[in-house]
Amino acid sequence: MFILVALLLLGILITVHEWGHFIAARLTGIQVNEFAIGMGPKIIGWKSKKYDTRFSLRAIPVGGFCAFYGEDDVSGKHLSDSRAFGNQAVWKRILTVAMGPMMNFVLAYVVTVLFFWIGGVNEVTGVDPYIHQVAAAGPAYSAGLQDGDIIESVNGVNVLDGTTDTLLNAISGYQEGDPPLRMVVRRGEETFETEMTPFWDEAENKYRVGVTIGGRYRIVQRPCGFAEALGESWSTCVYAGGAIINALKDLVTTGEGLDQTSGPVGVVSMVSQEVATGGLEAFLNYLVVISINLGIMNLLPIPGLDGSRLVFLVIEAIRRKPIAPQKEAIVHLIGMVLLFGLMIFFTFKDVMNLFR
Repeated sequence: MFILVALLLLGILITVHEWGHFIAARLTGIQVNEFAIGMGPKIIGWKSKKYDTRFSLRAIPVGGFCAFYGEDDVSGKHLSDSRAFGNQAVWKRILTVAMGPMMNFVLAYVVTVLFFWIGGVNEVTGVDPYIHQVAAAGPAYSAGLQDGDIIESVNGVNVLDGTTDTLLNAISGYQEGDPPLRMVVRRGEETFETEMTPFWDEAENKYRVGVTIGGRYRIVQRPCGFAEALGESWSTCVYAGGAIINALKDLVTTGEGLDQTSGPVGVVSMVSQEVATGGLEAFLNYLVVISINLGIMNLLPIPGLDGSRLVFLVIEAIRRKPIAPQKEAIVHLIGMVLLFGLMIFFTFKDVMNLFR
């Protein structure tokens, strides 16, 4: 069931993207021959007599397309046909190509606005410290502390006061000759007492007990008005977009994150697992993030994607004449072959990860 939910998420993103191309073409008078969701063999289809457009749902639930009349006319068959895509005003074609990625951004923003407006926004009220990691040797290990334990008090002082500073200061404030630190520790539903004597760390120039302290945010949800939801959603989407761009930059320049990159199979697997535990909130979160990611990726000047087509259109607008269709078609063909090769590679990797 959750795999179907993940496929539904991808279907929504693809449909919105292609609908952006479609609606822009309709508004500018460009004829659409076919609007398809999915790739491969056609499952169902129908034709609009009014607009002479075929609509189809295809077997492979990845991708889709919006085919325009006379598009990619390499042979020159439609050279004198005013209805052909290549003979439309360049601004119409730029708008039609750009509206696909733009609609992914719009979808992410609208979903975020509705989520905040209806469900409220999360507000951080503090941080609860916990033991992130216990060193293999040290006072904490000898005292029986484990990863994930929560220290409630040190020498009778409550350290769960919404900061990590109180706990860290209680440990580093130990002085030579002081009695051992008495700690009340919570592990799951159980609470126990233990004590330990910190050691002086020359490198850190402070007393330590051999643990790494982590912090869990205290989050409360508060109501959010529509105007505030607009602003919060904008900040959230801009932050997500910036994080995606930085991740792409690191991937290209240093290869960082390549081991975490997934294809459609990996995305479906990840989303289905997260939705199974996180429910609707996880579904909407992934919908927003992947929609922004899809919009950014399609705007990159990668041959075969919308960004590459926009580059050719902008060049045409500047030089006031198009680049030879044969040359453009070769660039897009090479790009599509590379993209399909990458998709096959990541799909194979994702399948192998599933078996592991």
